[in-house]
Amino acid sequence: MVQAGSKIVLARSLVGMVVRAGAAKPDIGSVEAFRKVLLAVKSIAYSDSASGIYLSTTLFAKLGVADQVAGKTQKVRGPPSGEPVAAVVARGEAEIGFQQVSELINVPGVTFVGTIPAELQPDVSFAGALTSTARQPEAARALIRFLASPDAAATIRKAGLTPVSGR
Repeated sequence: MVQAGSKIVLARSLVGMVVRAGAAKPDIGSVEAFRKVLLAVKSIAYSDSASGIYLSTTLFAKLGVADQVAGKTQKVRGPPSGEPVAAVVARGEAEIGFQQVSELINVPGVTFVGTIPAELQPDVSFAGALTSTARQPEAARALIRFLASPDAAATIRKAGLTPVSGR
């Protein structure tokens, strides 16, 4: 059980987009530009995880493109029994791919385009908290404080996550 008042949100996990290495990086900096890219590309890969479920069941419909993209999307079974979306894009099996940034940034053969527009991002956060059974609660509290500090922000960013605001 989590100790009351001990939960601290540490980072957000954003949905990003990749293209095959060497391909042009499309403009996805606004909702309308992003929508145009979805309509213009020949193929779209997305993860079978929460980010892909959000894209396929919510975002495409919200943008009014669900019917237009339905025939060109590919759901990719992710790890541990599958592979990252970026690997499918790297092989040229999809023109663009979407997944959590942390899953895209270290895959060879792709170029990270950026995150989807902020107003379209799902709210996915990582938090730390103490449990009522923690054997070393002070050490756990110190670790959570460190992860929430500016000293950890660069490492969190390097992992493809966004430290919570104010750090």
